[in-house]
Parts: sequence; structure tokens; C-alpha cells
Amino acid sequence: MFDNMNPFLETIITGTIAYIVIIIMLRISGKRTLAKWNSFDFVVTIAFGSVLASILLSTKDQFGKGIVAFALLVIFQYIITWISVRSSIIQKLIKSEPALLLYRGEMKRDVMKKERIAEGEILAALRTSGVSAVEDADAVILETDGSFSVIQNIDDSSGSALKDVREFDRSMINRTQ
Repeated sequence: MFDNMNPFLETIITGTIAYIVIIIMLRISGKRTLAKWNSFDFVVTIAFGSVLASILLSTKDQFGKGIVAFALLVIFQYIITWISVRSSIIQKLIKSEPALLLYRGEMKRDVMKKERIAEGEILAALRTSGVSAVEDADAVILETDGSFSVIQNIDDSSGSALKDVREFDRSMINRTQ
């Protein structure tokens, strides 16, 4: 692309243009591209970084290919997320389910072990949420993006916000009263 140009200047120009193109593509692709990460988002983000590195560090003319690669990643991400919003099967393939780690003050050790979550991480999530006693939390949930949700009071009539949480059954509400 830049014949007989200083390689440092070429990197600066190419990097600047690539950065601007990435920003434009991310703005066009919408908020979902920059949402909290699940495994699918992680892969796309790593791929973006890899493409950018290839553009910046390649000794061959990779700029055009890099821009096409960026566009392809954005298009794939858009298509897959568009389909996943409309298909629960696809959504289950690309996203994990939230997991119930603590229920009514009791740690669910089997789930913690399966999800590789230490007790200290749950305690930290409780403290971050302003809960000082494990017994004061009705639920701690490991969300699909790896964050923790702490629920202090589950609505005893419904618990509807927990309907997609693995290991949670509405009948648990009635059993613990």
C-alpha cells in the first residue's frame, strides 16, 4: 500500500486508519457488540485484536484484507446475535445459562464445584452488594457473562426473574417457607 515509505510512518498511518475503521464498524454494529462478554463475545473480541495486530505488524500489504476481516467479524456477530434473539436453540448454543450458587443462605456446593466458583468469590459478591451475612441473601447467581447477581429477597409468589436460572425451581420457594 505504501511503497518505499518509512515502516514506522506506515505503521502509524495504517494503525490510525484501522483504528478509525474499527470505531466506525463498532458504532454501526450496535451496542450488542460491546455488551458484557459471554464466550461468543470473547472470541469476536480476540479476533478483532488479532486482525488489528496483523494489519499493524505485517510486512505485506494486509490493510485491505484486515478491513474485510473486521467487516466479516462484525457481520457474523450481527447475524448470530440476530438469530439467537429469535431462536432459543441458537441462544443455548452460544450462551451459557445462569447458575444458582446460593439459595436462602445455603451454598450449593455441587453447582459451585461444577462452575469452578470458590466460596470466597460468593462472599465477595455478597459484600459488594452490601450484604454482610450469608443468611441475609436469598440467592446468588452466576450470570452468563461471569458476573454475580445477589438477590436479597425473592418474591415468594413468583420468583419470575429466576425462570432461566439453572437449578432454580419455583417449587423451592414453597418448600423453604
